[in-house]
Amino acid sequence: MNFKSQIPNLFTLSNLLCGMGSIYLTSTGNMTMAAWLILLGAGFDFLDGLVARALGVAGELGKQLDSLADVITFGAAPAFIAIFYAGAFEPSLGFSLLSFAPLIMAAFAAYRLGKFNIDTRQSLGFIGVPTPAVAIFWLSFPLIMTFGNPEGALYLFYQEFLSNPVFILLAALFWSLMMVSEIPMLALKFKSFELKENLFKYLLIGVTCVLLAILWVEAVPIILLLYLVLSIVENFTRK
Repeated sequence: MNFKSQIPNLFTLSNLLCGMGSIYLTSTGNMTMAAWLILLGAGFDFLDGLVARALGVAGELGKQLDSLADVITFGAAPAFIAIFYAGAFEPSLGFSLLSFAPLIMAAFAAYRLGKFNIDTRQSLGFIGVPTPAVAIFWLSFPLIMTFGNPEGALYLFYQEFLSNPVFILLAALFWSLMMVSEIPMLALKFKSFELKENLFKYLLIGVTCVLLAILWVEAVPIILLLYLVLSIVENFTRK
C-alpha cells in the first residue's frame, strides 16, 4: 500500500469521525461542541481534496470515501441537531414522530451526494444546495444560542423557531428539497473579475461581510437563505 496515497483519506476519515463525535455530543446535550465538530469536519473536508491534488493522488476511492464521510458530518449530524431542538431527546415528551421527522435530511443528503458523484454537470458548480451549506445552517443555531445577544429581537426570533417542532420540521423539509433540486447555485469561482459577469457573486460577498460585521453568528441563517435567493435570481436573469 502506498502511504502517500492514503494521506488524503486520513483527512476524509477525520471528517467522518468529527461527524460521529458531533452526533454523540448532541445526544448528550453538548450542542456547542457538536456544532464546532461539524465545522472542524468541514475543515477536514476542504483539506482532503487539497492534499490529494497537491500530492497528485486523487482517485476514485477518495471520491467515494468523501461522500460517505459527508453523509455523516453534513447529513446525519445536522439532522441530529434538528431533532434535538424538536424535542427527540426529552424523555418527558415521550416518543413523538414529529420530533424525529427531521432525520429525513440525512436521507436527502445521501441521495444528493450519490447524485453528485455521477452528475457531470456539477464539475464547475453546484446544482441544488450543497450539503455543507445545509449543515452550516443547522449548526449555526447552537452557536447563536451560545454566542448571540439574548436581548436582541433576532435572537428571540431564532429561539421561538427552535422551540416549535413544526417549524423545525418545515425547515428540514425545505432544505432537504433544496439539496436535491435542479437549481444551479452560485459558485464563487471567477473566470474574470468584471462586475457585469460577477454581479451576484460580489453582491453575496458584500452583503455577507456587512451582515457578519453587524450580527456576527446570528447572520449565518440569513446569509444561507440569501445565497439561495441570489442563485435563483441570477438564473432567472440569465434566462
